[in-house]
Amino acid sequence: MHRVIEDILEATKKRVTALDVPTSNVSNDSITSQNAESKKRDFISAVELAKQEGKIPIIAEVKPASPSATFREILPDDASEIAKEMERGGAVAISVLTEPDFFNGSIGNLKSARKSVSIPVLRKDFIIDEKQMDEAKSDLILLIAGALGDKLELFVQLAKSKGFEPLVEVHNEDELNRALKTTARVIGINNRDLGTLEVDLQTTVRLAPIIRNFDKKNGTQHTIISESGVHDADDINRVISAGADAILIGTAIIKSSDVYTKTKEMTEGST
Repeated sequence: MHRVIEDILEATKKRVTALDVPTSNVSNDSITSQNAESKKRDFISAVELAKQEGKIPIIAEVKPASPSATFREILPDDASEIAKEMERGGAVAISVLTEPDFFNGSIGNLKSARKSVSIPVLRKDFIIDEKQMDEAKSDLILLIAGALGDKLELFVQLAKSKGFEPLVEVHNEDELNRALKTTARVIGINNRDLGTLEVDLQTTVRLAPIIRNFDKKNGTQHTIISESGVHDADDINRVISAGADAILIGTAIIKSSDVYTKTKEMTEGST
């Protein structure tokens, strides 16, 4: 992995060590409530409905920064307003970054955004410990195959037991093969290589058909998300044609002066 990713994971380990949250139990009332709320916000159904309506299923991201750039300061009240604009623009889900040191995200932003919208919300972070899953509710949670290694299936099961829909992120064939051995229904293809940090939409073009062929052969059905590097209609058409069901878009939307209009353009494929 690139040194930046290693630094993020090291910072995450320190953050997790300092976490003081009660580890939830599947029988707890809070988890029962979380399961109920997750069912109300069925991401897979939302994607299929958008496709039936001729829309591009877009996961719009509340993204204050990346390791190389700061886009805007986003406090919880801001996250609430941005998420509402994204929902109004037709997004099928909202992604909220909660990594604080390199992406300026926060759990406060996640909580605020989720309270403000009725569509599914994804928590995007570097999840490496069960305690992180008990910090806040969300409908989906990102699990990065490259960061979890052999623990991937364990974390998929933990996520499900706590009421999350796990979105397993992969970057190459080896990670994809491991993801397909899990029970995760949603697979994200990150077009950013975590070794070089370079972005290439060809990653989706290469990996999406492997998932489709796997599903045909095994009678399974995965929802495929293309992540990173999508900026305009040509990019959208390229990854959708390759087999992506939905697209996660952060930078192109959050940098816009009009989040609502940019989100709407993306969902209509008219950028």
